Amino acid sequence: MDAFTPQPRPCWIAGRAEQGVSAIAVHHPFDGTEVASVAVPGPEQVERAVAAAAGVAKEFRRTPAHVRAKALLQVSEALVERAEEIAETITAENGKPLKWAEIEVRRAVSTFRFAAEEARRFSGDLQRLDTDAGGEGRMAVVRRVPRGPVLAVAPFNFPLNLVAHKVAPALAVGAPVIVKPASATPLSALLLGELLAETDLPEGAFSVLPVRGSDMKSLVTDERLPVISFTGSTGVGWSMMDSAPRKHVVMELGSNSAAIVCPDWTDLDFAAERIATFGNYQGGQSCIAVQRVLVHRDVAGEFVPKLVEAVRGLKTGDPHDPEVEVGPLIDEDNARRVEEWVAEALTGGAVLHVGGGRSGTSVEPTVVQDVPVEARLWHQEVFGPVLAVAVVDSVDEAFEQANATDYGLQAGVFTKDVTVAFAAAAELEVGGVIIGDVPSYRADQMPYGGVKGSGTGREGVRSAMEDFTEERTMVLTGITL
Repeated sequence: MDAFTPQPRPCWIAGRAEQGVSAIAVHHPFDGTEVASVAVPGPEQVERAVAAAAGVAKEFRRTPAHVRAKALLQVSEALVERAEEIAETITAENGKPLKWAEIEVRRAVSTFRFAAEEARRFSGDLQRLDTDAGGEGRMAVVRRVPRGPVLAVAPFNFPLNLVAHKVAPALAVGAPVIVKPASATPLSALLLGELLAETDLPEGAFSVLPVRGSDMKSLVTDERLPVISFTGSTGVGWSMMDSAPRKHVVMELGSNSAAIVCPDWTDLDFAAERIATFGNYQGGQSCIAVQRVLVHRDVAGEFVPKLVEAVRGLKTGDPHDPEVEVGPLIDEDNARRVEEWVAEALTGGAVLHVGGGRSGTSVEPTVVQDVPVEARLWHQEVFGPVLAVAVVDSVDEAFEQANATDYGLQAGVFTKDVTVAFAAAAELEVGGVIIGDVPSYRADQMPYGGVKGSGTGREGVRSAMEDFTEERTMVLTGITL
């Protein structure tokens, strides 16, 4: 009897499961074992997906809000029912420790629920025009309507929730969406496609296409996809924008987040624990992971040893172990790059407190101090489990160093002084400042994004809905106000 070889997991073409013209293997980042095979659609299938999205766009944008809300809530509830399976899938394809994968599933549940709620109240505005004599008897009705089908390009580090951050807002406003998941981690997006297929969304409202190469380029340039939502590396993001200059491109890109420990902060154990955890919790592969730690000299002598011990105490290993906090990087090339950046910093005079080693795809949680400002570990995004510590003599110096990077996503400031908090919000060149904690809080309902090299758009359900739509105004005349 011949051995049975299962078919690749199907892609989703206009809401229907199909096998592709080829397949890619998905490997576990921790041990390299093959997790699954995934169907890769061919050009004809990609064309049908795009044509279906364009063809249904006008119909879909006119669907009643309660219909879209019902579908989104159904997905949210299905994620709850299959949470354990989905978390295991995230860990298997991404290497994310199971405890963090479970949190990602819960966040995706909330993302779809928030989108369902927003779909019911996302309606527009009224504006009186009689503020000027020429506008007497006139009123403007300002509505938001979808710009058109959305191309959603997702990263590997949150293979479920960052897909949800694009799919749920698009469907909430009535925009068809074509998902291009990261090649290394397509399984969660395909599973989400399965859940979407169980809803009553119209055919063509969604597709999930794990394509590469020329098919990816054709999606970026296709005029029938007027909106691109991209989350990923800075270089790829800007290159994508250059390839589609007349499209509405929203991007959430890289970061080099700083945590500032001010002299008035007394709970140094809490600060050390939070910085240690959220500089390393997914192997440092999070855009909001703390990378630089700026600590005031008055507390540095006590704080730095606490930070080192907190990092040393993080459990590493097999990400399927529910106690493990730090798993592997996505592949060995990235792990080797992080190792090289640490070595470069040490050669330049930095001091190694803990870590620095690598085994395959796993990098030890690392703390280094006095990294040269010209070192890549200081001014670029390491995207690995490394914390670079610098001692500063004033809060103003901390702000200045925090801003000395090409990125501006988030920063955390440990202070109880409200004047320092407002100064941080005013002076730090970032999209968000977290007071009393690290940049780990990414509420899925609030605006989220950065400045400088960190992107052009805002994630968060409501913000994405606004990005995916445009204002249209109707002026009523002869109105008595």
